[in-house]
Amino acid sequence: MTLRNRPIPRGVSIVGAGMSKFGAFPEKASRDLFIEAYKDLVNSVDKGFDPEDIEIIYVGNFSNDLFEGQSHIAPIMADSIGLVPRPAVRIEDACASSGVALRQGIIAIASGMYDIVLIGGVEKMNNLPTSKVTDTLATGGDILYEIPAGFTFPGFYAAMATAYMHRYGATPEDLMNVAIKNHENGALNPKAQFNVTIPDWMEKRKASAKRKGKPVPTWETTWDFLHDDHANPMIAYPLRLFDCSPITDGATAVLLVADEIANQFTDSPIHIIGSGQASDMPMHDREDLTTIGAARYASHAAYQMAGVTPQDIRIAEVHDCFTIAEIIASEDIGFFDPGTGYSKAAEGVTARIGDKPINTSGGLKAKGHPVGASGLGQTVEIWKQMRGEAGKRQVPGDIPLALTHNVGATGQTCVVHIYERRS
Repeated sequence: MTLRNRPIPRGVSIVGAGMSKFGAFPEKASRDLFIEAYKDLVNSVDKGFDPEDIEIIYVGNFSNDLFEGQSHIAPIMADSIGLVPRPAVRIEDACASSGVALRQGIIAIASGMYDIVLIGGVEKMNNLPTSKVTDTLATGGDILYEIPAGFTFPGFYAAMATAYMHRYGATPEDLMNVAIKNHENGALNPKAQFNVTIPDWMEKRKASAKRKGKPVPTWETTWDFLHDDHANPMIAYPLRLFDCSPITDGATAVLLVADEIANQFTDSPIHIIGSGQASDMPMHDREDLTTIGAARYASHAAYQMAGVTPQDIRIAEVHDCFTIAEIIASEDIGFFDPGTGYSKAAEGVTARIGDKPINTSGGLKAKGHPVGASGLGQTVEIWKQMRGEAGKRQVPGDIPLALTHNVGATGQTCVVHIYERRS
């Protein structure tokens, strides 16, 4: 495929970003979560703004039809925040839904048709039992070939993990390194579903057993805990429970405006200078399970549009629905050579204070994965990091360029964005 190096024809800036708390909220509906995210966005706009100036709304959502029994969700979200009669469009691209919604907002402003666009993402997953959540997520796979063969999403990514391990010599412990890192980051994120480190989780389990008069586990190290089949059961070899992102309720929101009016909202906008999206075939037709072709194409397109290279990017939020997904993503976006991503994670290169920090938010693994909201959640983290507002998890030093990588389902969709902070 020939990629054209075409810059965004009209500049686009982020001037506000917000998210709800991620977690399990049986008392809340999707619209409650969206209101929470929108209010957080409103409070983030430095100079304030009039919501009446919003011209169109794009809402990323995977399957509210099945999770909550409510379709036609975009105008419902618009009504929940008082923005009727604005046009409202639902974007469905599996787990990449809100990342693709962001891209649609960029296109809307770059085309000149709109100046101020609200992007949202929402998913309310915990209304269903785990088995039904698994069935709903499976609709993102190929129902003619893959699902009848018995694949679930842990199975899909387990196949990628075993292929990767066989080719490059990685071990299950290399996957666990990603989980350990992302829980360390999530522990510093007050909006994360799991804002606790794995060692602290282990100690809490010990304390709970003692308090209940049950036998206290004899784990001495984090590795003892992660290798315990009871504490960290196998889900689909080699993926254990702590290799998998959780079932999450949550919402996210971002305000996009044309560059020429950004200073009306803030003196510190974050500019989007690259956007790439690509598709791939289902897994059963792929020649190589150790990479996601759509991610390579999308990142290449985004880099070309932005006129930068992977080496220029300071931090990234990537789609770590499973620990192996972060390792593969770190290679697909060009940070590391094929087959080296797992060793870079082990060496601390992708840690918050490393040379290439990845998933400072805690990632999908610890922050949570409300599938329709996850891509935009990555953008919220980048917004905070680039503006120096990430609190205890703030990456040290200057962050002039950053990237988000959002995958749909098994990688049949990927969207990549590149962000710039200007002095």
